[in-house]
Amino acid sequence: MTGGTSAGDGGTARAGMEDQERGRYAAIAQRMAAATTRGELGTILAEEAGQYSLMDLQVIGGTLYAEMIRLPRPYRDQLSPYAVDLMFGAHHRLLTMQRSGRFRSMTGPITDRETFLRFCQMIPDGCSRWDEPTVRTPFLYTPRHRFFYYLMSAFTMFVLDLPGHPVGMPFPGGFKVEERNGVFYCLIRDKEKEVWFSICNFCPARQTEGF
Repeated sequence: MTGGTSAGDGGTARAGMEDQERGRYAAIAQRMAAATTRGELGTILAEEAGQYSLMDLQVIGGTLYAEMIRLPRPYRDQLSPYAVDLMFGAHHRLLTMQRSGRFRSMTGPITDRETFLRFCQMIPDGCSRWDEPTVRTPFLYTPRHRFFYYLMSAFTMFVLDLPGHPVGMPFPGGFKVEERNGVFYCLIRDKEKEVWFSICNFCPARQTEGF
């Protein structure tokens, strides 16, 4: 008699783990959706973000670096600080606001609740989809790390009411996310509709005129 599990057993176990992960993200997304104020949502997001370990953040940073290094210069050098801010700048601001008690005073409602609820509904399936190119890294990038991206995006777009991509972030062709008289504009705002799990579909920025 031989020990171990068959390939079929392994596939079943893996599928079970994926279902369990999806259920976990669905539960957190439901908790997010129940938030009625920006401060309440910020508190929920900070609690979830606080569960990511230093190793988790290193994996996320390593994956980001692996993606950036594939881009040509000088575009890579222009984009890199904005990409880092999108993930780790947001993470620092989120935890700082939580520790300082800022969220207690943010009693205003979430600005666009309908869009926010659609964002929360997308999260569980979005965590298992990949819009970035496959890169070879010495670590495993999992749905948990993808979920971090959605946490930071929710904080930026629905707590701070800012674009999902930072103002000034460049896109190929020399275009950037812009702010004009308090209104945000983005070249690709309406260009990602077919990618249903893209944060662009939920961003408060407006489509740049003429595109």
